[in-house]
Amino acid sequence: MKFSQIAICYMKIEATTKRLEMTDYLARLLEITPTEIIDKIVYLTQGKLYPDFVNIEMGIAEKLAIQAVSRATGKSEQEILRDLAKTGDIGKTAQAFLIRKTQATLFQVTPLTVEAVYETLDTIARTSGAGSLDKKLSLLAGLLSRATPLEAKYIVRIVTGSLRLGIADMTVLDALAIAHGGGKESRDDLERAYNISSDLGHVAKTVAEKGLGKIRRFTVILGKPIRPMLAERLGSIKEILEKLGDKCMAEFKYDGERMQAHKKEDHVTLFSRRLENITPQYPDAAELVMKHIKAKNAIIEAEIVAIDVDTGELKPFQELMHRRRKHGVAEAMSEYPIALFTFDLLFADGKDYTQEPFLTRRRKLEEIVIKSDRVKNTRSLKVDNVEDMERFFESAIEKGCEGIICKSTSDDSFYQAGARGWMWIKYKRDYKSEMTDTVDLVVVGAFHGRGKRARTYGALLLAAYNPDRNVFETVTKCGTGFTDEDLEKIPKTMRKHMTSTRNIRVESTLKADVWFKPAVVLEVLGAEITLSPIHTCAMDSIRKGSGLAIRFPRFTGNFRVDKSAEDATTHKEILRMYQVQLKNLSQS
Repeated sequence: MKFSQIAICYMKIEATTKRLEMTDYLARLLEITPTEIIDKIVYLTQGKLYPDFVNIEMGIAEKLAIQAVSRATGKSEQEILRDLAKTGDIGKTAQAFLIRKTQATLFQVTPLTVEAVYETLDTIARTSGAGSLDKKLSLLAGLLSRATPLEAKYIVRIVTGSLRLGIADMTVLDALAIAHGGGKESRDDLERAYNISSDLGHVAKTVAEKGLGKIRRFTVILGKPIRPMLAERLGSIKEILEKLGDKCMAEFKYDGERMQAHKKEDHVTLFSRRLENITPQYPDAAELVMKHIKAKNAIIEAEIVAIDVDTGELKPFQELMHRRRKHGVAEAMSEYPIALFTFDLLFADGKDYTQEPFLTRRRKLEEIVIKSDRVKNTRSLKVDNVEDMERFFESAIEKGCEGIICKSTSDDSFYQAGARGWMWIKYKRDYKSEMTDTVDLVVVGAFHGRGKRARTYGALLLAAYNPDRNVFETVTKCGTGFTDEDLEKIPKTMRKHMTSTRNIRVESTLKADVWFKPAVVLEVLGAEITLSPIHTCAMDSIRKGSGLAIRFPRFTGNFRVDKSAEDATTHKEILRMYQVQLKNLSQS
């Protein structure tokens, strides 16, 4: 299949803002794609080569891409940089310089195929060790020298992680339903398959080769992480009980890192909430799973929590983050020991438990966990009244937890993979702020500092996620709560996410000094939520022309490395918190 067919499709998608048109263009591409490479087309459309949990990235920074364009076109890096300063898009710059080369030489080459492009990009991603940068540069430059200008535009964008199509995974599922599922009515079946495999390419290949019947029989696969079920939030225990039918199972919400463990006989793989393979960072957690889970094959969810082994006291999340490292893991294990608190069972010895009610999953989990000082099930309590839940919540806070998670015990309380629903509701409370909870916000921009902060950022522009429109809406500027260590660390952390212009998925009326691709999530606590004519979060939801803003925000010190940008607090959650705040004020 010619790569030009993909490039033309991407061009059409980029030229429209209408989601239905985007879906139709992509569906047509998937219809004509040979089934043996449809998974590759899907991955490339996601801007990657494999699903996230495989942990293979191309590793091409913008600087290396500039060098590759220079080598492919014969133009100097300075010329390319000058053009990039105008376009703000390395893809457009690559296209422009390839057009000039084509016009000057009238060269013709054998058309690039999807297979050739994918194979070259895969080789680039797997190249490592001494001299790897030169090898990557040669491979990319060679690919660009064979590409048409339009092809070069999207190849460069793919390798630098800036495809800019505005296509979310759900759009790909819609297109697959049209192309190979018989129509949009098959979307739910495809989405379920994706949610329990986290592999959109695998789902595409399955439906293209074996049809919708196979998708409907799709089961959990050991080694492929299940997209985690998420919780909603409410501001009072009374509201939670009413929402859950006046009874629920309340569990401690531990201040740790959520983990999904896949045990396959004598091998354990650990995945983070973001579906990253974190086994190398937590070999002790993998060993605990191996020793304390009776089932031969199982998928369980647990919270990894830093502990004081001498006292059994739980330590805060920031202590655990010292474990997120590639080197010195053995030393970190000794200095920052951990415990596991298991809270859900998704698969055990051939049985898919995602289709079972919560209480059934919990009972089976109790059966297969061998408890110890380092491995326990989350502390839980069946409650049907406000008083008992209030005492349970206070006990959770006393033990060093963030709060509680309240879970439905109804017959239909199945595991809703990849969904944020009302089967689980979290309840946290801060006694020193009018805001009822901390929020997890995405860094989308920064403003240069002055005085003592002259060499770092004075404030960060933070945004909430709008999943309905797949955009990030600004909600506050935060410059408080950062330690000197944080101020030194943040510019280094954000450097790889820096972009020349505002990201296409960021909606902001403010002009930041520096823009970032939405990737890094920070935990923030504010004084209150107010209407704002400046910030775009939940714009027009309360009053025409006004969004919502967090007043007097303070960084809690918690870098939410366990969360992707799409896991951040949503615009609807901010809106609900504002409404709860108004309700509380009216009653006071």
